[in-house]
Amino acid sequence: MAASHTNSDKNYGVLLNKINDLQVVEIPMPSPSAGEVQVQVKATGICGSDVHLWKYGEIGIFPVTQPQLLGHESAGVVTAVGPDVTDLQIGDRVAIEAGIPCSRCDQCMMGRYHLCPDMVFKSTPPHDGLLAKYITHPARWLHKLPDNVSFEEGALVEPLSVAIAAIERVGASFGRSLLVTGCGPIGLMVLAVAKAVGVSPVIMTDVQPGRLEYAEKMGADFTYQVNPRLADVDVARDIRALTPNGEGVEFALECTGIESSFRAAIMATRDAGTCCLVGVGKNDQTLPVNNFAMREVDIRGLFHYSTGAIKVQILNNSI
Repeated sequence: MAASHTNSDKNYGVLLNKINDLQVVEIPMPSPSAGEVQVQVKATGICGSDVHLWKYGEIGIFPVTQPQLLGHESAGVVTAVGPDVTDLQIGDRVAIEAGIPCSRCDQCMMGRYHLCPDMVFKSTPPHDGLLAKYITHPARWLHKLPDNVSFEEGALVEPLSVAIAAIERVGASFGRSLLVTGCGPIGLMVLAVAKAVGVSPVIMTDVQPGRLEYAEKMGADFTYQVNPRLADVDVARDIRALTPNGEGVEFALECTGIESSFRAAIMATRDAGTCCLVGVGKNDQTLPVNNFAMREVDIRGLFHYSTGAIKVQILNNSI
């Protein structure tokens, strides 16, 4: 193994000990095994799931069962190369694809490696995340960054991948209408991807006016400030009023995970449209079953993404 760091270097990580207990701790310096490289992490985004793990001790169906490192939106520079690695070398700048599938099961072999039952996804319990100074990672799941892409932009490849996967999941395309509920980082990235491929009109909703203003600057065709006191059926009615003849949107991407928002998104989707849950909320939610069943609205889910290398190229082309 060749390494660029010195023996005096120490490694630190952000450890979630338990609910509401985060600590910066010294951790062992990792050495890459065969097929792996060591990466000095230069930038890591803080996902809503990291905050949820910190504050509630779980994310979706994954509870925290032991102390673990957080973080899965990262980019860095290769500092050591393990045996059998031929396509990366010390000094390469890389975006880290946080999921490591088995690459052997039916899901992997059918191209749906993000649904691999043996997936090791960094920072999803019980697996350690990437919020550390140095980590090791399989070279196969690292993607070289172009020179014009910063480490901070490289860290955004992970949430960008989610946004692209969301657009692909519902099939939103040029000239077709889309509702995006929630103007957080994922919602805004979905907006950016939608505008890049010509989806129109795009309606963005949120409870915070500042976020809606930002969405307008990014090109949202319509914005709607949700009044939490309104019933979800009334919110859906108002959103439908923004569409031709009040028929609703062809596609809806729910990016908050909040039950009332998901319900409103379903009811704001037009007959024979598609509504997809992107955000992660409560495990059990009450949905308007007859409303979507009797209108043949397809309800879908989204879990992670695939083909991370393509996302790096798209980022390079400045979405």
